Parts: sequence; structure tokens; C-alpha cells
Amino acid sequence: MGKELDVEKVREKINGEVKEEVKKVVREVVRKEAAGEAAVQEDALEKEQENKPDIEPESETEQAGDWLKVEFESLSKNEELARVIAAVFASRLDPTLEELDDIKTAVSEAVTNAIRHGYREEAGIVVMEMEIDGRTIHIHVTDGGVGIANISQAMEPMYSSDPEGESAGMGFSLMQSFMDTVYVESEPGKGTRVTMTKTINR
Repeated sequence: MGKELDVEKVREKINGEVKEEVKKVVREVVRKEAAGEAAVQEDALEKEQENKPDIEPESETEQAGDWLKVEFESLSKNEELARVIAAVFASRLDPTLEELDDIKTAVSEAVTNAIRHGYREEAGIVVMEMEIDGRTIHIHVTDGGVGIANISQAMEPMYSSDPEGESAGMGFSLMQSFMDTVYVESEPGKGTRVTMTKTINR
């Protein structure tokens, strides 16, 4: 009986040692396969890099993807929000305080026009898109409001479409004063799109 127990213990010991040895072998095989696969991938990557044509790296502006689009309700309180967003975005060009104030003022006027004259204080959506091209910032403010029948007349100083007569009619004139270019597209009943540009640190 004692001998049978001893034999059983020996068998268990041998089986345990065999299992451990098998585990070691399996681990080693897996490690070698992984190393071999990594080496193959590395060789393939090196060959791919060698075969690639020399390409000039993209500029910082292209890499950064300097473009932003925001939409907000046509509420007067969102005019300040638009100013802040525009200021933060324009700060990428490291403008002077005066240039930054110019941009904020122009955006404020464009958004106020969209809310007050485009939607006439009714519910709607104002879209502001901004893009940096070199040292120039492009800002588009679009509404889906009543539109403008006569753009040339609307851009004249002191003209106002405000039926209450509360507006000074200086919106577009102010934009032109603070920005390098101001371009207006509009169609009655379909809304207005104002495009403004300013080159920083000219």
C-alpha cells in the first residue's frame, strides 16, 4: 500500500514537471514567433519607407486644421458668445489687442445683424464659420432669415431696415471699418451670408 502511494506521488511529480516543461516550450515558441513577426513587420515598414517619394511636410496651418464651425440660436445673449469664440480662434495668429478688438467688433455687428434684421428677433439659427489661411482669418456669418432685397443700399452708412427705427444703421459700415474686406450675399426670404477677412500683423 505504501509503495503504491509512493509510485502515485512520483507520477504526479513527473506529470507536474512535464507540464511545466511543456509550458516553457510553448512560451518560447510563442516568443520566437512574435519576435519573428515583429522583425518581418519592421523589414516591411523599412522597405515601404524607402520606396516612398520625398514629400514636403505640411505647413503648421495645414496640419492644425485651422477651421471652425459653430451654430447657435438667434438670441441676443449669443452675440457675446460669438465674440469670445472668434477671439479665441483668432488668437492662434497672435494678433495685437487692437486687431483682436477689430475682429470682435466686426463679429458682434455681423451676428447682431443676423439676429435683429435677419430673423427680426424670431427663432432661428446663426452659423459662424472661421478659417485661417496663412496670416489671414476668414469669417462667415450666415442666417436663414428674411434676406436683403438691395445689398448696395443696405451697406450704405445710416441705412437701416429696422421697422422700429431703433438701429443706427451702421452695421456693415462698422464691419468695413474694422476688417480688410466685407462681402455680402443675400436673397429675400432665404437669408444672408456675410464674409469678412482680416490679415494679421501686416
